[in-house]
Amino acid sequence: KGGDRVIRKVLIANNGMAATKSILSMRQWAYMTFGDEHAIEFVAMATPEDLKANAEFIRLADSFVEVPAGKNLNNYANVEVITQIAKEQGVDAVWPGWGHASENPKLPNTLNALGIKFIGPTGPVMSVLGDKIAANILAQTAKVPSIPWSGSFGGPDDGPLQANLNAEGTIPDDIFEKGTTRTVEEAVEAARRIGYENGIMIKASEGGGGKGIRFVDNEDDLRNAYVQVTNEVVGSPIFIMQLCKNARHIEVQIVGDQHGNAVALNGRDCSTQRRFQKIFEEGPPSIVPKETFHEMELAAQRLTQNIGYQGAGTVEYLYNADTNEYYFLELNPRLQVEHPVTEGITGTNLPSTQLQVAMGIPLYNIPAVRMLYGKDPEGT
Repeated sequence: KGGDRVIRKVLIANNGMAATKSILSMRQWAYMTFGDEHAIEFVAMATPEDLKANAEFIRLADSFVEVPAGKNLNNYANVEVITQIAKEQGVDAVWPGWGHASENPKLPNTLNALGIKFIGPTGPVMSVLGDKIAANILAQTAKVPSIPWSGSFGGPDDGPLQANLNAEGTIPDDIFEKGTTRTVEEAVEAARRIGYENGIMIKASEGGGGKGIRFVDNEDDLRNAYVQVTNEVVGSPIFIMQLCKNARHIEVQIVGDQHGNAVALNGRDCSTQRRFQKIFEEGPPSIVPKETFHEMELAAQRLTQNIGYQGAGTVEYLYNADTNEYYFLELNPRLQVEHPVTEGITGTNLPSTQLQVAMGIPLYNIPAVRMLYGKDPEGT
């Protein structure tokens, strides 16, 4: 099939539903492909709490290694623990799932140095996507629409910041700095150019979970809120963006390979949320006209290819149904918990697709992807 790496033994660096789903999915693929569901050997990590609960994923795995109890920094989010186990167990690859260490660039970087495959994007790409300012610049470079912000004010003569990753896998500093507002006065000027009509969001690039974000609709409040944001996420670059009112939260599932190919596997509407947590997802996202959603898929593919993204990920957009406009929000560099919605729509087994991409198999040679595009699944 054109792959260049044999993977026979995989460490599952996760627990609970993520670990259970990944093992079941990859075993199903192994049976359908080789007639042997045990063609791939799985090593699980298990805390004393998981063992006491007789967790399903431990039973499903071929073997397990007990890891320290307590918070996830002691076990599933601990890069040193994961890489040590991977080395000792002689695994070929590590599947990180979601949460825990799945978005820590140190994990793929460390595993790469050990000659072990990380089933996901490379460390440098993961690192740059974790920064909201850099991610927006990369999206603009791939001609993905962005909401007016301090890196592109939305006017006709202030072309969006554009930059490709340099040799170190980062955005050049001079371009990055143009998207930041390092002082209150810079923030005030950026907000003036964007306009207060829809409201302004002040965001810390390294913020999250409700921290480092404020809404304002006038200059006086902006001056006060800017100080609050800088104090909440100390040392983080700050940027300004326009509020997108009445927006729907739309996702496009993407997969990229090491050969520069990318596919969009339909999408999901995750607008129904409570306290910033998704309650349920709808797929396909019926609120978006087919022609517009196709544009969103193509934009997601361009971004995936431009940055050399490998593995499964999700490009997220804000969509305004009244104007039929969409704007880049972020690219999640991992598989998401809601991926079974996409599997139900497309018939694609996503964990096994991740595995095949990690083996170096081109997307156009993966049977499930070929079937989705109406091709002979066994062709090349």
